[in-house]
Amino acid sequence: MNTDYEKALGQNIRRLRMEKKMSQEQLAAQMQVCGCDITRSALAKIEVGQRHLYPDEIKALHDILEVPYEAVFV
Repeated sequence: MNTDYEKALGQNIRRLRMEKKMSQEQLAAQMQVCGCDITRSALAKIEVGQRHLYPDEIKALHDILEVPYEAVFV
């Protein structure tokens, strides 16, 4: 996988989260409510490009952050 893209994607997700004034803990908790088995630590790894996103996580981010799918990706 392209590590530069993974890092850029993670930074974008962090930016979207911060625009909603949410902590990693809050976003992870809301993703868990949506059915994603994710921890704050896993979300932190996504934000720095150390972990891949799964399809259910992409959908949860789209729903929770209230952005189009295209906005999740860079």
